[in-house]
Amino acid sequence: MKEVDKLRALIPHWIEHNHEHAAEYLKWAEKVGEAEENIKEAANALDKVNWALKHVLDDLGGPVEIQQPPHHHHHHH
Repeated sequence: MKEVDKLRALIPHWIEHNHEHAAEYLKWAEKVGEAEENIKEAANALDKVNWALKHVLDDLGGPVEIQQPPHHHHHHH
């Protein structure tokens, strides 16, 4: 697999991972006091990263799925 295709397969996972982190940050931001605004800023920064990664993915031609070998198994009747 070409490196660019690997990147096209990885970026969607990175975006999802960042989204999960941002959601966790926001959950913690609700639990704390003084640091709340900075935690929210960190979550917003991940949103900006995801925006940039989506544009990179578009520039590369969109997502590509890594082909998994077919799973063959026999059913015994």
